[in-house]
Amino acid sequence: KLRAARLLWHRIMSEFNPKKPGSLMLRTHCQTSGVSLQEQDPYNNVVRTAYEALAAALGGTQSLHTNALDEAIALPTEFSARIARNTQLILQEETGVTKVVDPLAGSYYVEKLTADLAEAAWKLIEEVEELGGMTKAVASGMPKLRIEESAAKRQAMIDRGEEVIVGVNKYRLAKEDPIDILDIDNVKVREAQIARLTAMRTSRDEAACQAALAELERRAREGGNLLAAAVEAARARASVGEISMAMEKVFGRHRAEVKTLAGVYGAAYEGDDAFAAIQKDVETFAEDEGRRPRMLVVKMGQDGHDRGAKVIATAFADIGFDVDVGPLFQTPEEAAQDAIDNDVHVVGISSQAAGHKTLAPKLVQALKDAGAGDILVICGGVIPQQDYQYLYDHGVKAIFGPGTNIPAAAKDILRLIREARG
Repeated sequence: KLRAARLLWHRIMSEFNPKKPGSLMLRTHCQTSGVSLQEQDPYNNVVRTAYEALAAALGGTQSLHTNALDEAIALPTEFSARIARNTQLILQEETGVTKVVDPLAGSYYVEKLTADLAEAAWKLIEEVEELGGMTKAVASGMPKLRIEESAAKRQAMIDRGEEVIVGVNKYRLAKEDPIDILDIDNVKVREAQIARLTAMRTSRDEAACQAALAELERRAREGGNLLAAAVEAARARASVGEISMAMEKVFGRHRAEVKTLAGVYGAAYEGDDAFAAIQKDVETFAEDEGRRPRMLVVKMGQDGHDRGAKVIATAFADIGFDVDVGPLFQTPEEAAQDAIDNDVHVVGISSQAAGHKTLAPKLVQALKDAGAGDILVICGGVIPQQDYQYLYDHGVKAIFGPGTNIPAAAKDILRLIREARG
């Protein structure tokens, strides 16, 4: 990928006749895959991260972030972060891969892959240009849908066992030993942050802060360097929220149009009797209840990782559920209102940023306060096992971690809906 990207960058930049030859050189930062990290048998993640980091080094990345082995379970511990860091140091200091420019050059296999990838990527670039550039392409939803299509196809292959994930769908341990994880009290963190903001606001020069925010708003309205004005506002101790709000008064807040795919996940199960049986169960439910089971998938708080949520939405729709997807960064109250407005049976919280212990109970309570306590709440994503009971005690009905088989999860959720409805 990196070798192909450098070819494409050089090709595009050459059209501008840059004065500095260095402008033709692509500089990249890479991060090992979060999708490949697994909750099951998590020490396998050390191997996964190591070969991904090696690929980045062989590809010539200038900067690299290696994920910790436990990031599919919780935030990294000091131990797992050290292993992640040492993965880079060992590659850098012990292997010699950084001493050679493009060490894979000349390999027929690698050169063929590079050429094929560059050719396919160029077709995508041309498609983006036809849409009017990347900004307009993003607004149309095209890149996001392509990514979601690829993710849904791969997830279906994993769920069917066609793509092996060691420790997840093959070579599973009969019994897994627990590992130490970092436990963060989100309530205390939130309270401490609020206290810091309160202290900052009482100690800052309020007049200077408001003047800086007013200047930022003026530039947003009349034109000017917004970044410089935002920096000055930050120097005057304005919060990120206040800086954002100053611009929001002029520009409004972007609300992305939520689009989901249909038929991609289900196509991989064509002719599968077990999958067809689950679809039949959904049809039977619809006949009995007069409508299909309906689910709202939500992302709350400052968690912008929506790949998993979109895969779930696509897969459940192909199974036969009616699925609604909420926008990013909702509050529990907003998510509860969406659930009521859409008349759903269940709300599925996708959590990837350790906010589940505060956000999930608030959503359950918001539904109860609105007289919709019969709407079930379930969770999925990066949630430590030790937090499961806490969530159950606060009204969450089911929890699905990384590596969950989606058709099996759909069967469980359908059962929960039936039980709740008597």
